[in-house]
Amino acid sequence: MPSTILLRNGLIVDGSGKAGYRADVLLDGELIAQVGTIDPATAEETIDCSGLVVAPGFIDVHTHDDAIVLDAPGMLPKISQGVTTVVVGNCGISLAPLQTEAPIEPLGLLGTQRFRFERLAAYADAVNATRPALNVAALIGHTSLRAAAMPQLDRAADAAERAAMAGMLRQAMDDGALGLSSGVFYENAYAADERELAEIAAAAAGAGGVYATHIRTELDGILDAMQEAARTARHSGLPLVLSHHKCAGPANWGRTRETLALMDRLATRQPIGLDVYPYTAGSTVLREDLVDGVIDIIITGSEPHPEMAGKLLADIAALWGVDQREACRRLIPGGACYFQMNEEDVRRVLAHPRTMIGSDGLPHDVRPHPRLWGTFPRVLGHYCRDIGLLQLESAVFKMTGLPAAQFGLDKRGIITPGNYADITVFDAQTIRDRATFSEPDRVSEGVRHVFVNGGLGYEENSSTAHSRHGRFLRRGLRD
Repeated sequence: MPSTILLRNGLIVDGSGKAGYRADVLLDGELIAQVGTIDPATAEETIDCSGLVVAPGFIDVHTHDDAIVLDAPGMLPKISQGVTTVVVGNCGISLAPLQTEAPIEPLGLLGTQRFRFERLAAYADAVNATRPALNVAALIGHTSLRAAAMPQLDRAADAAERAAMAGMLRQAMDDGALGLSSGVFYENAYAADERELAEIAAAAAGAGGVYATHIRTELDGILDAMQEAARTARHSGLPLVLSHHKCAGPANWGRTRETLALMDRLATRQPIGLDVYPYTAGSTVLREDLVDGVIDIIITGSEPHPEMAGKLLADIAALWGVDQREACRRLIPGGACYFQMNEEDVRRVLAHPRTMIGSDGLPHDVRPHPRLWGTFPRVLGHYCRDIGLLQLESAVFKMTGLPAAQFGLDKRGIITPGNYADITVFDAQTIRDRATFSEPDRVSEGVRHVFVNGGLGYEENSSTAHSRHGRFLRRGLRD
């Protein structure tokens, strides 16, 4: 790889939200050396970016890529979208710090990877030894802490167990964690009370962490669940990030007017942010309580009936001559896409100024939700260019500068001299997602070049395998 690369004559959308401008960008090793008018003779290689956007590499703030970055480090589903950093450990489930042979969720959001990292430092070492194609930053999962500290998970933690979990989180923060995530929506964390959550989260406050949460419900009780999350963050002293914000179920369509208004009121008392994916369907484990007989549900995988992956639950129920809930019971453990959301709600959340973009893709599903491969080009193509919901600079800010600031990823997310050279070059006129629910693993169009820590990691339509340049990122400047 050349040590100096000149990206010439592109439209610089620098990740700050400010208007784009024409300029050159010089990459020198891992860093951005210059931005402006630059003599091509100063570079070993020049790439003509005329007609293209030069932006910071995208930061996927909500992923379940903890294991896949070790198992399939090429990370084509993400780097082909222009993603240069993934935040792992979301929804309360992280590979570290936990050692057990037993999965902690049915089917497992993290696939078949065993929990073998007693400390986050060991996971970081494994990431750096594997050298994935993109950077990895980690939240610590509350459910993983519970599994490490508690003999049973169907009750709230006692004082000794809370202290043990807080100690593990403090150690993880010393190892470079971004903060705590929780998933009290899920069975193995549902019994946790506010005291448990707040006491553990407080262990991250001194290190400047965040509290990211998959709230208890996104259905009828969503306002109460949001208030619970806000109290937990406020009592712990941490900024709050509401994961994959939505109002789920037809009875709640349109209620983002209420939830976003509540969020704005909460923001006058405490720091708060949120993330979203640009689809009307979510995806998680198969759960009978999410089957209402109204919404469409596509099976993404089933251990007892793998042949049903990709089929509608309604069609499976009809084939078996049972109702949909009975069909769901027979398919468990498994996963599904649930068409729970309304398009107007999705647009309202996307447009909110505090919203970041997170794919929430599940890379271990047999037939994954297309968000795994298409989230970022879908925002830039469909929602930004085609329907004009967002200005280009605003959309890029939600993918770069905003998440870097929210999660403490210093020297990333903004194109400026001295920052790391995580760069995505794309064609704003052609970028689009191609992944669909029937063909979920199709590469997007319009992402031309992706640089990670100054090294070229992806080129559109290239048959050449590029070197992998990612690393584990510690909160702040410790990477």
